[in-house]
Amino acid sequence: MTQFTIASFNVKNLIEADQEYYKYESYTPEEHAWKQAWLADQLLTMNADIVCFQEIFSEQSLRDVIAETDEMGAIANAANIPDRSKRYARKAIFRKLAHETYRDAAIAFAPNANDGGPGERRPGVAILSRFGFAAPPEVLQDLPEPLNIPFADLDGSDGGHYTIKRLSRPVLKAKVAVGGQVITIFNCHLKSKLGELDKPTGAPFAPAADLVNYDAAGRAMGSLRAGLRRMAEAWVLRSEILKELEAGNPVMVMGDFNDSENAVSSEIITGETPFKNYAWMRRHDPAHKGDRYTDKENEIIQEKVDRVRLHSAEKLFVRKSLRDMVYTSAFGGVFESIDQILMSRHFHPDQADRIGEMEYFSVLNDHLTDGSHPEAPYNKLASDHGQIIAHMILKATDQK
Repeated sequence: MTQFTIASFNVKNLIEADQEYYKYESYTPEEHAWKQAWLADQLLTMNADIVCFQEIFSEQSLRDVIAETDEMGAIANAANIPDRSKRYARKAIFRKLAHETYRDAAIAFAPNANDGGPGERRPGVAILSRFGFAAPPEVLQDLPEPLNIPFADLDGSDGGHYTIKRLSRPVLKAKVAVGGQVITIFNCHLKSKLGELDKPTGAPFAPAADLVNYDAAGRAMGSLRAGLRRMAEAWVLRSEILKELEAGNPVMVMGDFNDSENAVSSEIITGETPFKNYAWMRRHDPAHKGDRYTDKENEIIQEKVDRVRLHSAEKLFVRKSLRDMVYTSAFGGVFESIDQILMSRHFHPDQADRIGEMEYFSVLNDHLTDGSHPEAPYNKLASDHGQIIAHMILKATDQK
């Protein structure tokens, strides 16, 4: 039996001091020191074995946070963990309280292919693993072939197409060996809901960005473009997930989905939820009114759909607990989960041949405000996302 924890952490614009990441946005040395200390304290509290980070502008800035986490951890261990001479030193509680150093942990960083100069920076993603990596991590952002999505109008005529050649942010794929099992991990940060506003050639800014001359239709069209891009990126991620699932590999997918768990983009990634009984459903090629799938075909369809589904750690946790709400984002009075941890059925508690399952699910979200709270200004420095942690247990390899 092996226990491990895996987490997702959107750090919100992590970069060194005096570096302009977005136009006119940077941290003073004092602000940066505060932010680094806050992130290190969160990471210390999480104490996760594998952490998927989003919004990392530089690898060194992340390494500095990890180093400060270890410094804090060493101080905490010295204060809280009894030495072996104490008769109670072996109590299980102290194993939980102890910080395990990241000194020998591996870090994979995927910079953003869209990254520009000062004021035009674009963040990447990273994975921290105490177990190292079983193979060199892979980065997916520039597509080998453009993704061309054709549309047909309702009358059957050509409806045009939508094409993407590059993801807005990289997807980082890593294989990690834990307890004799190699797990494929995907870390993603999908396109945000920030609208892609139309900017005419030569114009200094997009007209719809001028809020004094508010253009509701233009801004709605920007949201439509952003939604199309996010769903297209979700499909690209899903296609990579399917390759691993078809190969029989355990998969865990996490990150900032920038959409709720019931949004179409999230459903693209997780896969379809199987219909309760396909024998109730008329066939795709009916020969008569009552031509429905057979009971045997229902079993075949159920297995084909279920074997490539991903399952939400949050939903599994809510199912086994009395908690009725988990949120990782708060904006405009709306509290929702846009950060997710998904896992293949290799970890589902109802799966007879599972290799493990989730024991517990944690979320750190006490720092979140919806922007109207008096403490909201400090959110420039703290993350505007909650951190989520799945506490996993794997079966012994000889029990698979």
